[in-house]
Amino acid sequence: MRIGTKVPNFKAQTTHGPIEFHKWMDNSWVLLFSHPADFTPVCTTELGRIAVHKPHFEKRNVKILAHSVDDLKSHVDWVNDIKSYCLDIPGEFPYPIIADQSRDLAVQFGMLDEKQKNDPEIAKTIRALFIIDPDKVVRLSMFYPMSTGRNVDEILRCIDSLQLTDRLKVIATPANWMPGEKVMILPEVSDADADKLFPKGIDRVKMPSGHNYVRTTTNY
Repeated sequence: MRIGTKVPNFKAQTTHGPIEFHKWMDNSWVLLFSHPADFTPVCTTELGRIAVHKPHFEKRNVKILAHSVDDLKSHVDWVNDIKSYCLDIPGEFPYPIIADQSRDLAVQFGMLDEKQKNDPEIAKTIRALFIIDPDKVVRLSMFYPMSTGRNVDEILRCIDSLQLTDRLKVIATPANWMPGEKVMILPEVSDADADKLFPKGIDRVKMPSGHNYVRTTTNY
């Protein structure tokens, strides 16, 4: 599932009942992320923090879908642990977790080596994460080792960047960008066009090379 790949439709059993992926996502963005196993400490913190931040994903029209290769009963029992550990999760657990005992979906998404999928001792998925747009296309992927938990603020920052640059196709977001901060105007946009697109002001940076390709603006 590389960037630009269209995610095929699939059916799965989840803690919120059976889903057919394309129908379930409808016209939303989707955050799909995997975990090595249930009842593991780092995964418990990740699912808990993402659950707490669900309103921030909803504001961005993003549905959340977790994945693990354990069975449905295991997921349900684990969810109770997560809610006990993360006491600030209001109400019911707010998003589904896919049960993928066959590990077929894990292989399809490149989270697991197919040759290892039938060995439960080593068939643990990496921490894979995919941001999928309403056209069912993978727009961003992140892969972490089992030892490193993900940062929810970074996930939200990436979604903000993707959605902003979809709306304004002549810009990109620089390193450490946060919403409201300066953005970069793409090199293929001429100076004349840039001035028309951003009449409230552009900062142009002269480079020693003579290639003056760094143009920024906060007026977007």
